[in-house]
Amino acid sequence: MKTYAFCPISPHKINENVARINGAFTFLILLAFVYSGWFWLMAFLALDFLLRSTRLSPYSPIGIISRQMVKQLSLPPRMINAGPKIFAARIGLLFSVAILVTTILQYPATAIILTSILGLFSFLEAAFGICVACKIYPFVYNSLYKPQG
Repeated sequence: MKTYAFCPISPHKINENVARINGAFTFLILLAFVYSGWFWLMAFLALDFLLRSTRLSPYSPIGIISRQMVKQLSLPPRMINAGPKIFAARIGLLFSVAILVTTILQYPATAIILTSILGLFSFLEAAFGICVACKIYPFVYNSLYKPQG
């Protein structure tokens, strides 16, 4: 099985600075959730990831704020392929929904573990520009699309 890093390719480009600020906001929301236990934070995050993982990404509240911050800080655009970030948003959506469900069903340990994993992914994106989705995409791809032959 080939496991080298490759990412989904999209015809669209996004500003890496916006993606990194999105990661920072996600991390901060996750910290607030761990501190407060307020499940509405996870509902908001799930909705935001849903928007970011579809064609509705321009309506993402976190994305809107991140784009405004990039503009206000006069950060130069660093355009990258949107495919990996869309895939990462879909992973974020799955994690957010799982955290929300485990919180509602009162499985706090599971919710905290899932929150910690998503928080780590978000922190790595925000602080270092490391897209964990790119690292796991080959395994997802190979498990869903086994080569013929």
